[in-house]
Amino acid sequence: MQKRLTLTTWLIALLLALPTLCRADDWPQWRGPARDGVWRETGLTDKLRTDAQGHIKLRWSAEIGAGYSQPTVADGRVYVTDRVDEPKEIERVHCFDFETGQQVWSISYSAPYNISYKSGPRAAVLIEKDTSRSKPVSRAYALGGVGHLHCLDAETGKVLWKRNLAREYHIDMPRWGIAAGPLIEGDLLILHIGGENACVVALDKRTGGEKWRAIDDDASYAAPIVIDQAGRRVLVVYTANVLFGLDVQTGKRLWSYEMPGSKWPISISTPVITTRGDERFIFTTNAHVGSALLRLEQDKPAVTEVWRQQNARSADSLYSLIPTPFVRDGHIYGTHNRGELRCLELMTGKQVWESQEAVTPNRFATLHIVAQGESGKRVWVFNEHGELIIADLSPQGYRELSRGLLVPPTQPGLPSRRGGVTWAHPAFANRHVVARNDKLLVCADLSAR
Repeated sequence: MQKRLTLTTWLIALLLALPTLCRADDWPQWRGPARDGVWRETGLTDKLRTDAQGHIKLRWSAEIGAGYSQPTVADGRVYVTDRVDEPKEIERVHCFDFETGQQVWSISYSAPYNISYKSGPRAAVLIEKDTSRSKPVSRAYALGGVGHLHCLDAETGKVLWKRNLAREYHIDMPRWGIAAGPLIEGDLLILHIGGENACVVALDKRTGGEKWRAIDDDASYAAPIVIDQAGRRVLVVYTANVLFGLDVQTGKRLWSYEMPGSKWPISISTPVITTRGDERFIFTTNAHVGSALLRLEQDKPAVTEVWRQQNARSADSLYSLIPTPFVRDGHIYGTHNRGELRCLELMTGKQVWESQEAVTPNRFATLHIVAQGESGKRVWVFNEHGELIIADLSPQGYRELSRGLLVPPTQPGLPSRRGGVTWAHPAFANRHVVARNDKLLVCADLSAR
């Protein structure tokens, strides 16, 4: 009898623990729920399920148009933007059913492009569930490549409000368009757009009305983040020439660190926050001006330079174009300017190792790295060939565990690259990966069955 009770108790405890042991998460914005490139779900496979040709087995695929934007996943839906240039130039926002890949709704609007690399929109759709009212509402915020902003009902696609930011803020359009993913902080929708005396703006997320504007600088392509520092919320944004810390509620400048660019700004990587001992740091990298590590002061909103590397030919340098590096346990893992995967010591910037296994070396070859969990060395790598890789990254080196073709590269993203590229960051949600090229949106199961 005692054994039977013990077994029953154990089974009940196991069932109660299942939501924790096998947690499922959405991917509702740029680089995931916490905007930090960490996939916190459990119950994931150690080996990709591929066919005889090395293609990852898909749950579904859906036809879409061209674009660089990361898909997002929320509440059983997948959201993505694209562009069509015939017979007219339009941008589109699509919503698909996560289970089946069937389209739920789609909207389109005129969007003539006056920018380079015309594939399509860059910024990921941001999904936010507003529970402040008696009836919760989910909103989708879609920012187009030339400044068209739409706030949509995420369930139906109904336009709640919209703004033409390029016209309203007299944007000096960046060479490659507007790319930084929108950010929600409380009641604010924060956008990095490069307007006249309004490089960064904050809007009321419900109405689209302006709350504040800040910074007289050109825009870059780097998405903003919000951090806690010295007892306050600080907006970190890397514009064309400066890394800023702003009071998130007012836009007031708290600190700044100059990283002036070349004749045209090219900062794309999102600044990375990391902790070492009792201290916190910001690491940032740029394909033209190099990398820097800054200490976040704890007693006041300020930063102090730890080191700066501005020699692209140095073995210790990290000049990353598109990918955001991964920082863990005192080491930086990132992609140099020809796709070389490099490991650097966090506190010195000195190179520990370099590997060219993950992607074929080429000018600005791209690797997106997403960490599996808060600790450990397991990562998911998506390269510009459309391959998904499971690997371990540590100071001892790069160790590949599994690789398969997820979605084939396409030409529109980089016409000069033979065979094309897949530059859009994937979404990792509900133990699946969702990725896109310029023709298809695909979904694959990554659960440990």
